[in-house]
Amino acid sequence: MDAVSAVFIAIALIALTVVVFWLQRDKNAQYDLPIGEVFYAPPDSKTRVASTTALKGIYRQLKNASKSRRSKPLKRRIDHLRAVMDQLRTHIPLASAISPTNAGGVPAEWVIAPGADPSRRLLYIHGGGFVAGSPTSHRIITSKLSEITNSAVLAIDYRLSPEHKREACIEDCRSAYDWLLVNGPKDESTASAVYVAGDSAGGNLTLSLLAWTRDTQRRAPNAAVALSPVTDMRMVNPSIKANLNTDIMLKPMARKLAKMPRWLMVTAGVFIVPYKATDPAISPLLGKLHDLPPLLIQASDCEILLDDGRRYANKARAAGSNVTLQLWSGMPHVWQIFHPELQAAQDAFDQIEQFIARYP
Repeated sequence: MDAVSAVFIAIALIALTVVVFWLQRDKNAQYDLPIGEVFYAPPDSKTRVASTTALKGIYRQLKNASKSRRSKPLKRRIDHLRAVMDQLRTHIPLASAISPTNAGGVPAEWVIAPGADPSRRLLYIHGGGFVAGSPTSHRIITSKLSEITNSAVLAIDYRLSPEHKREACIEDCRSAYDWLLVNGPKDESTASAVYVAGDSAGGNLTLSLLAWTRDTQRRAPNAAVALSPVTDMRMVNPSIKANLNTDIMLKPMARKLAKMPRWLMVTAGVFIVPYKATDPAISPLLGKLHDLPPLLIQASDCEILLDDGRRYANKARAAGSNVTLQLWSGMPHVWQIFHPELQAAQDAFDQIEQFIARYP
């Protein structure tokens, strides 16, 4: 090997080292603290036993559903997942009235608790990993939110992947929000108060929507709520690995991600996935988080998305926004959907009610 070749090889190795080091850097680690307010399981042992029993039954349903779809082709597996999610909580009676509507071209339904004020409106964006979920699957949450916020809840059925591009659901949320501002359950009328809430993937879309209303000088929501939100679609936050064995809900999805080195995850987010994971509209954590409306984030300390919520809250507070972070101990991902079996779900809704009441 001549001297020139050796120099080129040395330069290439140095460049490769620099690139790998840059990909391994985690600039958002500075937002891991403070932790936030932590809510522990109720001290009453009977309540704990009842909650544990309820969770075991739900886990069994999800596990059986997961097993039954492994041998199916991809499309049938997705269809099966969607059907299971829609049916999982339908046995719980609801007090709210449900009526279908079209929210600016987006299929949706109004969920209205008895006595709720139709001029007070809440846009709800369901979770489901961007591939599943619907207004039907999340009626436990939307009905309860209508009750505790005294609002008419608009639950939207946004376009899902893989049939549609990732950006499609963002567009649907924006269209529905604009429609909600000037349309109520019965007629065209300006909303007296507006709120936005979402869980998991819907939490991601909620946070994306908040930044959009700010950047486009639209009317901002009075307040917003994000339940176990995905905030960084690069999927590189430490809790993905740290909480892999304690997150029963998301463990099947996260198992493969946790085995990948961080530099490979970052590279995939930049060059492989069919969307730009570093786009703030896709990953709200990576955007500017100043001048946001009052926001409440709830997450569990044992779920893989713990750091998504915690880092977003701390970064937003550092930028001057009014963000409250609440963590629950030992709860599954989006445990609020397990109301009324879980006392912790009722406790979480109590906190949401108190939060929303501060921003009428």
